[in-house]
Amino acid sequence: MKLVFAGTPEVAVPALDALLASRRHEVAAVVTRPDAPAGRGRRLVASPVAERAEEAGIEVLKPARPKDPEFLERLREIGPDCCPVVAYGALLPRVALDVPAHGWVNLHFSLLPAWRGAAPVQHAIMAGDEITGASTFLIEEGLDSGPVYGTVTEEIRATDTSGDLLTRLAFAGAGLLAATMDGIEDGTLKAVPQPADGVTLAPKVNVEDAHLDWNAPALRVDRVVRGCTPAPGAWTLFRGERLKLVQVAPVPDRTDLAPGQISARKNNVYVGTGSYGVELLWVQAQGKKPMRAADWARGVRIAEGERLGG
Repeated sequence: MKLVFAGTPEVAVPALDALLASRRHEVAAVVTRPDAPAGRGRRLVASPVAERAEEAGIEVLKPARPKDPEFLERLREIGPDCCPVVAYGALLPRVALDVPAHGWVNLHFSLLPAWRGAAPVQHAIMAGDEITGASTFLIEEGLDSGPVYGTVTEEIRATDTSGDLLTRLAFAGAGLLAATMDGIEDGTLKAVPQPADGVTLAPKVNVEDAHLDWNAPALRVDRVVRGCTPAPGAWTLFRGERLKLVQVAPVPDRTDLAPGQISARKNNVYVGTGSYGVELLWVQAQGKKPMRAADWARGVRIAEGERLGG
C-alpha cells in the first residue's frame, strides 16, 4: 500500500522505521507538526519524525492545521491507501480522514478502551496497573474510540518510569503497526468495535498533577514519581522552592516518620508518607542537575524535623 505516515516525537520513530523497512508498503510522505522552538536559543527545530524522514529522502508535510486547504490538496495528490499515525499531536478533521481508502490507523499506547487520551502510559503507571500494551485502531472523530485492529501486551515492571515503559511500547507497537498494515492490505484483518465497558480516560498530565501529596500512601507517591518521569517531573516544596523527585523507593519498615518528615543519614534520605517511608534516591533542585539524594541532603544540611511539602 501507499502510506502517508503521521507522527511527531521520538516515540513515533520506531514505527516509521518499521514501515520504511517493509517490502510491502511505500511510505510516500510524512505528516508532522511544524518546527518548534527548543533550547536556550529557542531556535526552530524540526521534529524527530521530520528529521528521520528527511534522512530517508521522504517528502515532509508540516501543516499548521490538518484542515489547511494546501495540505489537503497535497494529500489528495499523493493518494495514500492508508495513513498510519503515532503521536501526531493534532486533531484530524473529517475531510482529512476521508482521503485514504483505508482511513487513518492510530497506534495508541494502551489496551483500549482503557486509557483513552494523551497520556495513557503515565496514567497506567500512576493507577498501579500491572499490564498495559498498545493498540491499533481506525481513527474516528471521537477520542480514541474507533474499532481496534490488534493489540500487544506489556508488563509494567515495579521500577518502570513512563519513559522506560513508553520506549518498550514504541518498539513493540512498531511491529504491531506494520503487521496491521499487512493485514489491511491483504484483507485478513478486520477492525472490531471497542467494548462499552472498561473505558478510562488519560488526559495530559500537567505540573499540578505531578505535585506530591505526602499524606498519600508510599505506593502512591512512588507511582506518581515513576509516572511523571521524565515529564512533567514529580515535585514537592523544600524551603519554599520546588524540588523534583527523580527516583524513590518504598521502604515498608520505616514507619516512624510523619508525612513529609525527612530523615537524612550519611548515605540515605528517607521521607514519611501516609503509610510508611520512601527513600529518596535521585532528586533535582531548582536550577540544578539531577543528583543523588544523599549528596543533595549533605549540601543543604537538613535540620532535625524538617519536612518536604511546605
